[in-house]
Amino acid sequence: MNTASANSNRYDETDLDETGPAEAWVARLNAPDSDGQDREAFERWLSASPANTRDYREVERIHQLSAELGDDELLRAAARVARRDSAASRHRVHPWLAPGAAIAATLAVAIGVAAWMQRPAPAQIDRYVTAIGEQRTIALSDGTTLLLDTHSAVTTRFDRDSRTVEVARGRVQFAVGRDSGQRSGPRPFLVKAGDGTIRDIGTTFQVSRDGSAVDVGLIEGEVEVAVGAGQTRATSTLAPGEQVRIEGGGTLAPKRPLDLTVAQAWPRGDLIFKNRRLDQLLDEMNRYSKTQLRLEQPSLGALKVSGVFHIDDQEALLAALQRGWSLQARKVGEHEILLHAARQ
Repeated sequence: MNTASANSNRYDETDLDETGPAEAWVARLNAPDSDGQDREAFERWLSASPANTRDYREVERIHQLSAELGDDELLRAAARVARRDSAASRHRVHPWLAPGAAIAATLAVAIGVAAWMQRPAPAQIDRYVTAIGEQRTIALSDGTTLLLDTHSAVTTRFDRDSRTVEVARGRVQFAVGRDSGQRSGPRPFLVKAGDGTIRDIGTTFQVSRDGSAVDVGLIEGEVEVAVGAGQTRATSTLAPGEQVRIEGGGTLAPKRPLDLTVAQAWPRGDLIFKNRRLDQLLDEMNRYSKTQLRLEQPSLGALKVSGVFHIDDQEALLAALQRGWSLQARKVGEHEILLHAARQ
């Protein structure tokens, strides 16, 4: 081969402006006849701009990915088209750039295919609510079961990396599933409520949100309750029979005992009160009915009450209060009943 013919296959750096420089360099450096002159010119091109280094690394990564996807029919077809197109246009393009153009075209397809393969599936977002007096059981796709108490609202967001449930209001019992269908293992299960985040570690627990205050009680298993971030992050790990409150200001109160008998009653539709204040009992019963029970004298709220009351049976509650605590009921509106002490 004479000098002229040998040099005809040598690159001209000005040709790099006609195609993507990074793509062309990947093609040239992977060519069978690449030599030291190519490497020297490549080093000069890299040092010309930090962007060149960044672009080359990205294209080289895609090139490697396209090699890994070599068995893909779409990529093989794209390569055939690119080679055919480049052969037809060799009279217009520098000879050593012709195969480079084919590789660049293949890389372009590889980028699209790789992006499609790596693109995360859209998050599955659902919202569930219950009306006043309603309780509802929800079975989620990962095997988790939610039991929504009266007048509750949650939003679930499941994506490739995590399972998140946000409690907007009300009370929810979580029985967390194993998420066994995931190749990489179970995704983290997080519950967000108010200023806190509850991380499940395989368990059954309850979350109750009233305004900005949130109570978390553990039935079985283990959960971590956290507030804040960074140096201000605080956590509390619960064992069965423990509960903790997340205050409205984003602080964690000390852990306290959870009465499991009481906690496990409301999912069955019962409220168990053990020497609790009457006004607390009425607040709880009122959550399940549009007809609200009020006290004519606020001092009656301090009366201590014990008993088991069904959530949708106000008449039975009123009868019990009349017999055991000598209270009388008077309807004062379409949806209001006033309780007062029986007159002697």
